[in-house]
Amino acid sequence: MQEAYLLLGSNLGNREYYISEAVELLNQNAGLVKQSSSYYETASWGKTDQPDFINMAVYLHTLLPPEQLLITILDIEKYFGRERTEKWGSRTIDIDILFYADWIIEQPDLVVPHPYLQERAFALIPMAEIAPDYKHPVYKKTILELCESLVDNLSIKKLEAKSK
Repeated sequence: MQEAYLLLGSNLGNREYYISEAVELLNQNAGLVKQSSSYYETASWGKTDQPDFINMAVYLHTLLPPEQLLITILDIEKYFGRERTEKWGSRTIDIDILFYADWIIEQPDLVVPHPYLQERAFALIPMAEIAPDYKHPVYKKTILELCESLVDNLSIKKLEAKSK
């Protein structure tokens, strides 16, 4: 069993629905989601002329090796109609592998830890909620320490939990 941290994001349609359903599909196909952050809303990053994103980090226990986890994630994105036609474009769902255990992976289609995590508040802040003391295997700093040195000034707002 390996531990992985993932970031889910959506900026099209019913964003909360896509994220919550993607978590269910992760539970069914990738492993067990042991913990998840709150939802956070941010303006889009990289390509700013699109709707705001909602993001959430999850902590996953998985038996899948990293390459198979990526294939499973891409299948979930495809299930929700994700098309990769434009870099940083709008999407119903986006799922990134932030960390896979303490592994460092550099393959053409898979880089772990996520190469831009330390630059993005929308990834670090949800991650800090569920794993503040997790140490980045490349930078050798905790998630909280990375948050303290963050220069990303994109506003991020924690959303209130909706009652069911």
